[in-house]
Amino acid sequence: MLKRNLYKLIFLFVCIATFAQKGTRVGYMDMNVILENISEYNKANDLLDKNIENWKKEIELKKVQLRQYEEQLNIERILLTPELIKDREVEIQIFASEIISLQEKRFGPKGDMIVQRSKLIQPLQDQVLSVVKQIAEEKKYDFIFDRSSSLTMLYSAKNYDISDLVIKRINRQQRIQNRKDQIEKLKSKSSSLNN
Repeated sequence: MLKRNLYKLIFLFVCIATFAQKGTRVGYMDMNVILENISEYNKANDLLDKNIENWKKEIELKKVQLRQYEEQLNIERILLTPELIKDREVEIQIFASEIISLQEKRFGPKGDMIVQRSKLIQPLQDQVLSVVKQIAEEKKYDFIFDRSSSLTMLYSAKNYDISDLVIKRINRQQRIQNRKDQIEKLKSKSSSLNN
């Protein structure tokens, strides 16, 4: 009985020692680098930039229109009655508040810019995270950090950087999807020609 307990105790110590020697595997990536190397991200960013530029033009046009209303009132002020002056001033104030509402709608915390950025970029970020999870499981990483986030990383060896691997996998997935789309187009063309 004593021998059996001694063997169990030795076996337990060997298991603990073996487990304790297993190091934690840590990797990191840079989300900004990955997204900048994805063509769909660049297209989404270009589309968003165009929309932002259009919204800025729209707001600037309204501001020019507001200045014209104010100048017109100042020119006609001597010809108008106090009641008409008051009415025009109220109209100008309403128009100015509409401009502020439009700015808030386009660029506010819940504005079109934030919503559209989320719609355009979130699927790409989800794809990156999915690939990162696959890599982590395959390479048996315990942790993967995003170097571009607020996490402070004082030192990191390049051999733990999986950014390039993530980019390669995403590009491969996109090429496969493009090939599938081309095959579908060819099939639909051939079927329409046969009919």
